[in-house]
Amino acid sequence: MNSYAISRIDLPTMRSHGWQVRLRRQGRQFSKFFSDGKYGGTGSALRIARAYRDELLAKLPEPERAGAEGKLTRRNVSGVVGVSRILIKSGTSRYEFWQATWSSGPGIRRRMKFSVRRYGERRAFDLACVARKRGERK
Repeated sequence: MNSYAISRIDLPTMRSHGWQVRLRRQGRQFSKFFSDGKYGGTGSALRIARAYRDELLAKLPEPERAGAEGKLTRRNVSGVVGVSRILIKSGTSRYEFWQATWSSGPGIRRRMKFSVRRYGERRAFDLACVARKRGERK
């Protein structure tokens, strides 16, 4: 059974057991708790939580996704997944670079950095994009 947006909550010290439905759409949070005691046990509470979740999904718009489509968000200012601009300040020094990040296997993260001072803004960004694509293919 699908458990998307549903979490099990068991807090024995607070005598709270049940299922939590949580969805976020267009910056708004939807959340409701389905207690085992109130809804007739674990299985029954889960069925009711799923029905509530499915009802929400039917009436709410699809989530907006950044990433492959190149949407700019607060977390992705480059428009390219895995490519980010980094600024490090240390005292009076500033180090600015574009960084490509990817996974080369389970639990293995790789990255390459390209200095804005050395390559210029556009070239450093382009190099990071190329490095990201090459890293994904390996």
